[in-house]
Amino acid sequence: MLWGYAWGWPMMLMMTLGSLLWIALLALLVWALVRWLNNRNGFMPMQQSTLSAMEILRQRYARGEIDDATFERMKAQLGENEPAARPYQAPQEKP
Repeated sequence: MLWGYAWGWPMMLMMTLGSLLWIALLALLVWALVRWLNNRNGFMPMQQSTLSAMEILRQRYARGEIDDATFERMKAQLGENEPAARPYQAPQEKP
């Protein structure tokens, strides 16, 4: 016997909101865990992987990984072999 107290719509609404809260918290926890593991394992964002060879060489020189002579030698080699940056040209249609 419920003595006049029944499961009305307010209780159903509270149960639904409570369930949605737990689902949101679980999704947030999974997202934070994946992000933390990616940063911990040293995964680099895609934006950093588009550096040119000359930019990487300059960064290595700035960090002190290579000396002056090595930098100049590698810069000369890259200057000869690295193609010049050209703007994108759409392929021509054949008539």
